[in-house]
Amino acid sequence: MSAEDLENYETDQELALYREYRDVVNLFSYVVETERRFYLANHVDLQVRSAGGDVYFELSLSDAWVWDVYRSARFVKNVRVVTFKDVNVEELAKADLTM
Repeated sequence: MSAEDLENYETDQELALYREYRDVVNLFSYVVETERRFYLANHVDLQVRSAGGDVYFELSLSDAWVWDVYRSARFVKNVRVVTFKDVNVEELAKADLTM
């Protein structure tokens, strides 16, 4: 496989992921961004924790979709995320969900 073939494959996968996102976004109420992933979810519980002077965030998501081109199964019933970076959680108004 040439470098160009690999690049075309990755581009096709990213486009397919975007199309899937566009098709499912109306099913969810929240957008969640972490430093590693982007999620859509219907329930979000965000807890700020501290241990030894460090602050971290613990997220529990239910009924979620994961933006990850390398995952074959992007729909997840429950997700637990622990991160030391900022977390952005936005509740989507149904009017915001139209593409």
